[in-house]
Amino acid sequence: MTNLELLPQEETCPPAGPDTGTGTGPCLQLWPAREVPLGGVRAMSVLRTLPQRSLPTVGAWCFLDSFGPDRTAMSVLPHPHTGLQTVTWPLAGQIRHRDSVGSDVIVRPGELNIMTAGHGVSHSEFAMLPATDDAGAGLPLQRGLQLWVALPDGERDRPPAFEQHRNLPTVRGPGYTATVMVGTFAGASSPATMYTPIVGADVSCGGAAAFPLDPAFEHAVLVLDGGLTVDGQDVGPGPLGYLGAGREVLAVDALPETRFVLIGGEPLQEELLMWWNFVGRTHEEVAQARADWEAQAELSDAAAEASRFGLVHGHGPDAGREAGRIPAPPLPGVKLRPRTRS
Repeated sequence: MTNLELLPQEETCPPAGPDTGTGTGPCLQLWPAREVPLGGVRAMSVLRTLPQRSLPTVGAWCFLDSFGPDRTAMSVLPHPHTGLQTVTWPLAGQIRHRDSVGSDVIVRPGELNIMTAGHGVSHSEFAMLPATDDAGAGLPLQRGLQLWVALPDGERDRPPAFEQHRNLPTVRGPGYTATVMVGTFAGASSPATMYTPIVGADVSCGGAAAFPLDPAFEHAVLVLDGGLTVDGQDVGPGPLGYLGAGREVLAVDALPETRFVLIGGEPLQEELLMWWNFVGRTHEEVAQARADWEAQAELSDAAAEASRFGLVHGHGPDAGREAGRIPAPPLPGVKLRPRTRS
């Protein structure tokens, strides 16, 4: 769950408000996905729909990548995060997640994995390869979503933590079935610990369907398979369909076997500064986080374990293909500044 761009740009996320065109009422805006080549050891590209320059957040959701389906083996060495929660939602394939709070789990489709970075955490992700095929032929299919949720100011320096939920609530209504990833949807609540009013659901439907929504939330949909018609407009796989706020019901007409993810939350009232894998508020915060991560490379294992980002066990000089860590890219030559909304 990382941003592997070699030259990441700062992403500024001003608070939502009536002058932004977001969070003001029901609408349908299609925000195209952009292909982001991640490079590095993973050698793959993702489709990114959040953040957008004029739509940086949906509620506290501040990052949304979709990857696959393909047979590229995910190989992400230890890397850091601050100020956010990572939400991993695999759709195909299995990933081994290890982190500096001691987690070592297999991430499977239908299971929710949330890592709360807080003041600082590090983790790694590797695709589970067939036992007889580490060379790369016949790799299993990989597909999934990687999302971030910005922690509110009062929680963003909390200690790191990890949760895996294997039994999530499922709700059924006329024409649809939904798995509630986080928050509450259609009367069912996820057990996941979140720190801001939020919702996330994986919905399957076909034909006409209507879904209850919280009118205090702004929402968006990302179609994975099939297609939806919302407010007379077609929404297919690829773009993020921003729905605005104020909806009590989302009425759709869906193609057979349509699947989409619904995300939403109270419009964010805080200004964020995102760079690489850090969510902060100021240039100084981000620069300090980068410096702390780079300094860790010179520490002994014992000192690294006690440092800000901790130590991900199972990586190191004797760990074969899983050796090493991801260094932070250089900061740009100018001060990172949140843009104000015009």
